[in-house]
Amino acid sequence: MSLSGGAGGVRDAGGGPVLHWFLPTSGDGRDVSDGSRTGVSSRRPRAPSIDYLAQVAQAAERGGFAGVLTPTGTWCEDAWLVTAALARETRRLRFLVALRPGLISPTLAAQMAATFQRISDGRVALNVVTGGERAEQRRFGDRLAHDDRYARTAEFLTIVRGAWSGTPFDFEGEHVQVEGATVLAPPEPRPPIYFGGASPAAERVAARHADVYLTWGEPPAMVAERLERMREHAAREGRRLRFGIRLHVITRDTAEEAWAEAQRLLDGMDPADVAQAQERLAASESVGQRRMLDLHGGRRDALEIAPNLWAGIGLVRGNAGTALVGSHAEVAERIAEYHALGFDELILSGYPHLEEAYWVAEGVMPLLAERYATPSAVPA
Repeated sequence: MSLSGGAGGVRDAGGGPVLHWFLPTSGDGRDVSDGSRTGVSSRRPRAPSIDYLAQVAQAAERGGFAGVLTPTGTWCEDAWLVTAALARETRRLRFLVALRPGLISPTLAAQMAATFQRISDGRVALNVVTGGERAEQRRFGDRLAHDDRYARTAEFLTIVRGAWSGTPFDFEGEHVQVEGATVLAPPEPRPPIYFGGASPAAERVAARHADVYLTWGEPPAMVAERLERMREHAAREGRRLRFGIRLHVITRDTAEEAWAEAQRLLDGMDPADVAQAQERLAASESVGQRRMLDLHGGRRDALEIAPNLWAGIGLVRGNAGTALVGSHAEVAERIAEYHALGFDELILSGYPHLEEAYWVAEGVMPLLAERYATPSAVPA
């Protein structure tokens, strides 16, 4: 899957999906649950040191992943600082840097992204996270209601793009006002905007401002309807969206080995951890998070919710809660199925992220390259 830059983004020249990996900036390990019932990242067996994260990033780069996604929040290390450090540890890998509108000035965000784009030789994208957890937002002093946060996100992204225009930009919004917003020099190419959200407010923002609309890993029949709706929203704005999906993955030489690993992860989940996680996640304001919870309903006995799609991760983890599980051929087939629906990009992860990156790169990617008759994925 050969990649080349297009409109500031990543374009697949051969027709196949673009694959990204994930940076575990809250720590990593061989189990999903850390057993602490606290979510404290320091209890993960592998601390998110720059040395360890560099190993993950370099494994992703060597394996042919186009980029790596970073999370954001008080439960992980800061995405800007980590990825800036890792830019010196890699040569081609792109960084999907997470940021929260409203917690940083849009002009400052535009400046930081423009600087990062220049010093990394064009390897930055912005992963815009509006936020769906009331307690997490209030830790940062943000008390806006759900829909107001999305309205502010729209204003934020308008200003960021205005500051990149090369002409001082004025904006008077309900939540943000600027005069003469600009940067030293417009970034080239302009970092693409990755954005997700399942609520009507989020979909409106995505249709107007996103380059890549992200979803979590729901069954194909569920996401197909959302993609069609988002295409219609974007068309009314005179735009076309690319689509990305976020999934964990457990891939092995045989299906039996992969499902045995999924069972091992499930066996390592303390029932008390599951109960506490489900209670916490049920209180989320995120529509996408509620959809993730509905996939399993807190049950442990019906977790294969579609062929090779396992919802066990979501018993103890928020956000993306599903994994592709199976032999390399089965996982490649499911990736191809999502791609056929319209997903241009897949953002994958696995436990531990270092070892699982190699399983995907060595087992799945050659099958995808053969299917789409192109060489391995490399970033532009």
